[in-house]
Amino acid sequence: MDFDDKDLKILRHLLVDARQSARQLAHKLGMSTVTMISRIKKLEQRKAIQGYSVRLDHEILGYEITAVIEVTTTKGKMLEIEDKIARNENVCAVYDITGHADTLVIGKFKNRNSLSDFVKKLSAMSNVENTVTHIALNTIKEDFRLL
Repeated sequence: MDFDDKDLKILRHLLVDARQSARQLAHKLGMSTVTMISRIKKLEQRKAIQGYSVRLDHEILGYEITAVIEVTTTKGKMLEIEDKIARNENVCAVYDITGHADTLVIGKFKNRNSLSDFVKKLSAMSNVENTVTHIALNTIKEDFRLL
């Protein structure tokens, strides 16, 4: 799908502050409010905008551990396992990947015990052959807002 420069500017501004009104955004970008509302609705319909959310500081909220977990599955069962993993409230991302493992999971945990419980349950799932867990020592950058 092609997006013009105005669409990309709208998206950049919304990434910085999704709470701003269409009127405020229209003023910043030199458009009418009606045009801005129309463009935002089109971006939502085209699924470029899938929702609006808040960026949180997970450490302040008590999630002190970020884990990156490689999962190797029984062939043909990867999607089923990924769906189960994705439902866990500690899981931030689930990716199909190339390489030795089949799936990469990124999760946030309050402590070692909660991470340990998660990995043990993950390893015990049927059709999970192996897991390799990496713990982030420091977060240098964590921002999925592109553009």
